[in-house]
Amino acid sequence: MNVLVIDDDAVIRSNILELLEAEGYRGIGAADGKAGVAAALAKRPDVIICDITMPVMDGHQVLRRIRDYPETAAVPFVFLTARAQREDVREGMALGADDYLTKPFTRQELLTCIRSRVARQQAIVATLSPTTGSQPPVGTSTIVESKALRDVYERAMLAARSNLSVLLLGETGVGKDVLARDVHKRSPRAERPFIPLNCAALTATLLESELFGHERGAFTGASISREGLFEAADGGTVFLDEVGDLPATTQAKLLRVLEDRRVRRIGARTFRDVDVRFIAATNRDLEKRVADGTFRQDLYFRIAGIVLTVPPLRERPEEIVPLAHRFADNVCRQMGRPTPRLTPETLEKLTAHAWPGNVRELRNVIEQCVALCEGDAILPEHLPCAVLDAPPPASTLDALRSEVRELEKQQIIAALDEHGGNQTEAAKALGISRRTLLHRLDEFNLPRPRKK
Repeated sequence: MNVLVIDDDAVIRSNILELLEAEGYRGIGAADGKAGVAAALAKRPDVIICDITMPVMDGHQVLRRIRDYPETAAVPFVFLTARAQREDVREGMALGADDYLTKPFTRQELLTCIRSRVARQQAIVATLSPTTGSQPPVGTSTIVESKALRDVYERAMLAARSNLSVLLLGETGVGKDVLARDVHKRSPRAERPFIPLNCAALTATLLESELFGHERGAFTGASISREGLFEAADGGTVFLDEVGDLPATTQAKLLRVLEDRRVRRIGARTFRDVDVRFIAATNRDLEKRVADGTFRQDLYFRIAGIVLTVPPLRERPEEIVPLAHRFADNVCRQMGRPTPRLTPETLEKLTAHAWPGNVRELRNVIEQCVALCEGDAILPEHLPCAVLDAPPPASTLDALRSEVRELEKQQIIAALDEHGGNQTEAAKALGISRRTLLHRLDEFNLPRPRKK
């Protein structure tokens, strides 16, 4: 069991770590709040023990950061304080801390606190996933109950061991960012930075400044030199979200970085070497964008070293209930209130909804429900109208999807037959790329024909 101890007092930190190791725990030390957050994300501790008063980042700031990340949001968090009645202790508990220890504390008090926090967390986990007993792939923090997502995660964890670029595809809100973090955590670069950037959120000029950095005086407002994300992530991972929205000029510069592993700041004359692993994500059809000339083909091949498609939530309904429980528990922890239960009627409505916004939509709905719920149970009346007006039952949707797949299969067979097995011509007739056609042949277990 891993216990992270964050304290700027080297003596106290060392004493706690020695005590933990003597009891069979694996202690992880951090000398300040910033290092503590990094260690929490990299090591995924079972319990975090943190001092309140520290330079750089105090305990409250550490707690807020820890709760912001989905992979650490539910980790038990214990404050260390010199005076139990201080206002900052009450503030910390309101922010979502699980407990506190008053200095000086005894060995037994420390061990009892850790054991009780772990026992409570295990009880919560058992409650969240009581049905299948399945576990996510080792090293991930994601709820993986469906075969569709489990297959993706198993491939992702294998891909994590290499330095190949990874391209994550899928609808908005399916959890591509969470998968990207899990790939980084299982990679040899886990101890180094993971730096995300939403490529659609910035103008072309600001985007290039963020990626490549700039020198003082490079443009109006550049009063100091600033390193870009590639330099800041040296040795780690850069996650480019919404990479399909990159401007054409930025695409060319990114391609050069991928090929040469060097960057040149805006306004600089010299290059700087960088060692980064690239993970990109998009909800766009990049092959179509390549075909219509809005996305560079050479860049596509560079970022698509390993391609993984995250299925939408409607195709993994087994995860709706455990995700809903997790989101309710997380938001209530941040609010410092008990978690209300979700009634069977509420869960039925949740599982019947199609979730066009995927996991992100589910999280927003649960957060709204918690805010509207004044009692100890989330009822259907707390749900928004879009969820109450559920789509057809899953069985009807499955039947419709099956019919569509069969129709697509027959069209592929007919196109190949019409063009004498010529895959390129058949793909053109179907309006898809040859690569997509080959994917479909494998998906439908159809042999790849030879030209007649």
